[in-house]
Amino acid sequence: MNLPREQFEMLAMAELDSLYRMARRLTHNPSGAEDLVQETIARALAGREGFDLLGFGMKPWLLRILYNLHLNRVAREKRMPMSLSDDALDSSGSYRHGGYSPKDPTSLEAMDEEVVKALDRLHPDYRVIMLLWAVEDLSYKEIAATLDIPMGTVMSRLHRARSRLADLLHSFAAREGIIRE
Repeated sequence: MNLPREQFEMLAMAELDSLYRMARRLTHNPSGAEDLVQETIARALAGREGFDLLGFGMKPWLLRILYNLHLNRVAREKRMPMSLSDDALDSSGSYRHGGYSPKDPTSLEAMDEEVVKALDRLHPDYRVIMLLWAVEDLSYKEIAATLDIPMGTVMSRLHRARSRLADLLHSFAAREGIIRE
């Protein structure tokens, strides 16, 4: 079912917050996240003829485009040397030293620092599934469609991600007296 361009654009624009949240988590860089979202929307508009609303809807389709673009960028950047500007170095340091204050208290950046560190230590395949499931609230089927992997793989990776996250947070919980070892 082909949607009129205006309706398609309206549905796509309604997902901008989700796209930016995921892009921000993948890139760890606000301007890189904005570029990734912009390219995702441009690709979606160019490929709107291939979009089928009867599948899982707009959100998983857009997240799949975003994730594939991200993987392509990472692969491309690994092949090329990269230098950072002074502004990029300054902005990356301010987050690590506590100078960054997120605007959205429900954002990943506002979570407990230990949880963020633990999520960052997960393998990227596990981290993206955990974020799609826990933060973006996608179903197993939607995650499978978004990442173009079998649903069984989603289930096993999510299980492993939860187990690994629990292991990573266990020592922190013991140190803080939340649990006894």
